[in-house]
Amino acid sequence: MASAARKPVSKKNAVQSNSTFQHLAAAEAALNRILPMTQPADAELHRFFRAYPELGKQDRQFIAETVFGILRRRIGLEYHTGADNARRLLLAYLNRVQGMSVRQLEPLMAKDDAEWAAQLKARSDAEVPLYVKAELPQWLVTVLARDMADDEMLALGRALQQPAPLDVRVNAVTAQRDKVMQQLAIEGFKVQPTPYSPLGLRIDGNPALGRNALFTSGRIEIQDEGSQLLSYLVAPKRREMIVDFCAGAGGKTLALGALMQSQGRLYAFDVSDSRLNKMKPRLKRSGLSNVHPQLLANENDIKVKRLGGKIDRVLVDAPCSGFGTLRRNPDLKWRQTETAIAELTAKQLRILTAAAALVKTGGRVVYATCSFVRAENQDVVNAFLAAHPQFTLVPANQVLAHCQIPLDTGEFLQLYPHIHGCDGFFAAVLERKA
Repeated sequence: MASAARKPVSKKNAVQSNSTFQHLAAAEAALNRILPMTQPADAELHRFFRAYPELGKQDRQFIAETVFGILRRRIGLEYHTGADNARRLLLAYLNRVQGMSVRQLEPLMAKDDAEWAAQLKARSDAEVPLYVKAELPQWLVTVLARDMADDEMLALGRALQQPAPLDVRVNAVTAQRDKVMQQLAIEGFKVQPTPYSPLGLRIDGNPALGRNALFTSGRIEIQDEGSQLLSYLVAPKRREMIVDFCAGAGGKTLALGALMQSQGRLYAFDVSDSRLNKMKPRLKRSGLSNVHPQLLANENDIKVKRLGGKIDRVLVDAPCSGFGTLRRNPDLKWRQTETAIAELTAKQLRILTAAAALVKTGGRVVYATCSFVRAENQDVVNAFLAAHPQFTLVPANQVLAHCQIPLDTGEFLQLYPHIHGCDGFFAAVLERKA
């Protein structure tokens, strides 16, 4: 950097400068841990915070927002600036996205960064490839181009660069949406009903709700609106036998149980004990008594076979690429590959086939992913239907209309953040014919 003489620094400015340096240094250290992309970014960041308990609430907020902001914009930052390590990515992000001057960033710079930092200028927009503007992996842009025009892909990519809003689902067993919304407003939250889910609320600012009385009492549960809508496609009835085949931590399980008014029998299956354990406190808060978690060895577990042909409705929220959640998990852009997608689709078809064997005549299975990749969605459903003529596709728009939900994406449910404001979800409704 230039070696021109500077004005004397006041004590107050010196303290602020030192605080800024500490913030930036901590963000660089956290980013260094995450960039290998061998583990989910949120889990790696959680471990980083545990290793540095002296970091305060504001420190953690700055670090988390900065790290995830960089991951959302990393493709463009590397393309425009040539940033090739954590420190330079951080400098480029703070300069190009956050608007900090090079002089403000000097405390974080090593000597050899100065010449590089002086060249932080954008290329002409006409020269920038679509994958850079959309902040999506080049291979994914090629895959999406089979079904999506460039302008739509760019709109999708730009929506995925923004942080996701905070959606909550009101527990219909214990609360009413209007009253919950009023209480949140009284507490100073900016809140509005979600446009599609009859039980959803969207809260501005992504506040922490872990200690809020509405949350601790089970009257609200954090759940993206797109995820909430899957339960309406299942449309469970009170005295039916229902299976959530890939229940995970139970967000959709609890939504199904609430629609059943805690009646009937609801099985929550998963192959991960740790995920099912995360359901326990949520289940306790919910007040539901009809949920029965079951650990499976695999999709062909004896517990599944014993229920063959006996279940009214099954939800299969299949393991997937997770690309529909890139607003929340931008690290997936580097942790997923085209080869991994091909491996996933074979697994998804096996799981759907096993889950469908549970359904009785006249019963329903809903296949869903949090992805917008055709290979994981329509292609899996079409392959299943070709091999199982006893099942037929029920248009998702008809099911939602029956639930009085004003959303029509055609025979499949396909949600996009740039159109619907929620995570990217896909779902198909399949019924076993008599």
